[in-house]
Amino acid sequence: MSNPTSGYEIRANLLVQAQDLLERNIDRKVNSVHSFNDSNPEATKTIPAKQLKASEIIAVANELYSFVEQK
Repeated sequence: MSNPTSGYEIRANLLVQAQDLLERNIDRKVNSVHSFNDSNPEATKTIPAKQLKASEIIAVANELYSFVEQK
């Protein structure tokens, strides 16, 4: 039998997932600009400098948690 996951563990896992999701989105944007710059050396774009804020991670985690709360 599996051990039930506590509410704390669920929320901690959702925070990790939210951070990972946001980091992957940033990576996609940066890679997109790199691809554009490689294809268009005469009209390059600047690489976006984005740092995650705790409030952004919490907001995404809350969105994910709303799914867990659905019955």
